[in-house]
Amino acid sequence: MRRSEFLKSSLLGAVALTTGTSAFAGSPFSEKQAGKTFNLNYAPHFGMFKDLAGDDLISQLRFMRDQGFTALEDNGMMGRPVSDQEKIGKELAKLGMTMGVFVVDKGGNSQNTLAAGKKEHVDIFLDGCKRAVEVAKRVNAKWVTVVPGDFERNLPIGVQTGNVIEALRKGAEILEPHGIVMVLEPLSDSPNLFLRNSDQTYMICKGVNSPSCKLLYDIYHMQKNEGHIIHNMNQTWDEIAYIQIGDNPGRKEPTTGEINYKNVFKHIYEKGYRGVMGMEHGNAGKGKAGELAVIKAYREVDNFMQA
Repeated sequence: MRRSEFLKSSLLGAVALTTGTSAFAGSPFSEKQAGKTFNLNYAPHFGMFKDLAGDDLISQLRFMRDQGFTALEDNGMMGRPVSDQEKIGKELAKLGMTMGVFVVDKGGNSQNTLAAGKKEHVDIFLDGCKRAVEVAKRVNAKWVTVVPGDFERNLPIGVQTGNVIEALRKGAEILEPHGIVMVLEPLSDSPNLFLRNSDQTYMICKGVNSPSCKLLYDIYHMQKNEGHIIHNMNQTWDEIAYIQIGDNPGRKEPTTGEINYKNVFKHIYEKGYRGVMGMEHGNAGKGKAGELAVIKAYREVDNFMQA
């Protein structure tokens, strides 16, 4: 039996055991679909399927591919040993998988704010961009996430915005020769964060005016901060280079919250987007059953061609 067939058989058996019913009976997640490539390029992260695949990162990658996932996302890639980065890059190439985003190391999301216009903060950011280029080469990454940091509340908002644009232009000068795109992520984690909305990010991307500075549209964060997901994606579409997923409330897999992901994914597909869709969320359930539920949820919402 080939490895992919063994994994598929094991997966079906595991579901039967955890559900106490015939595997996938009456579900969009059917035996026929198990292992089939999805319509969109969903990217799990390491640890999402560790109970099913084991702790080894390469084994997890192979499991992801065997289940039909064609990309990987790893926010902490810059913190991994070079040897691990190289192994991951080689395995991604072997499996025909795309590397999604990793986060540019400039300190935490709120740290070293570019809005302040302080040289020391900008220097930390630019050093992170330079190091990100080397990491990107090892894993064949095209996109890197940038969060500008907190508001500098003693400065007018226009001055803060100008400071952010100026710093990002310098970052783009480092990344652009290598074909790397920094994707700016507006977040909902704290009201202190400078970058909060898609239209604000759109304006900054226009100001930077570089193919290496685009918008990361995280559906979870934008549902919390602004709602009107499809409308706001349309408004900012020409600057969107990367999309992330998470249902609200809870930031878990689709079908666990209020977002109609089947309709959202259908819209994204019909708009022609074929880039990476980062699965930047947790699992609603624990253990193997919780991991199987994630795969089942994606089979359900990815079944939009008939919707």
